[in-house]
Parts: sequence; structure tokens; C-alpha cells
Amino acid sequence: MIQSSLSCRFLTIALCDAAEPWQLGSQDAATPMMQGIIDLHHDIFFFLILILVFVSRMLVRALWHFNEQTNPIPQRIVHGTTIEIIRTIFPSVILLFIAIPS
Repeated sequence: MIQSSLSCRFLTIALCDAAEPWQLGSQDAATPMMQGIIDLHHDIFFFLILILVFVSRMLVRALWHFNEQTNPIPQRIVHGTTIEIIRTIFPSVILLFIAIPS
């Protein structure tokens, strides 16, 4: 009797936060540690979207401006100091913004 009562209570509690079919995202956090992991995931995903938009914009811009019809004879670029500095500094700033909250 006691065993069936306990198992019935356990099953109702255990299934309260079960994964659902086609569920997007994590389940509700049961501990503060998991809530921190979920928050960190959301923060990193935000920066990931920013990087995706930035790189996609640069790629589309390069494909748009440097095609054969508008520039039949390509120019030789010897030094790209500005882009090298940006390519070096930008990832370190992103990592800094990710590291500060965590």
C-alpha cells in the first residue's frame, strides 16, 4: 500500500517536466547551475547571431562589388592592415564580452 502510494507520487512528480515532442530549447532548469548554463547558452547564441550577420554581410558585399562585370581586371591588394587589425581585435572583444558575465 505504502509502496504503491510512493510510486504513484514519484511518477506524477517525475513526469511534470518531461521533454515534449518537437520541443525547442532546454527543459526548465531544476537547479541554479542549470539556469546559469542556459543563460550562458543564450548569451553565446546572441553573439553567434551577431557574428553570422556580420560575416554574411561582408561576404555578400564582397561578392556584389568584386565580380567580373564591374571589375574585369582585378586589382592587386598588397597590404590589408585595417582588415588584419579588425580580424584580430574583433574575436578577442567578443570573447571578452562572453567571459565577463560568466
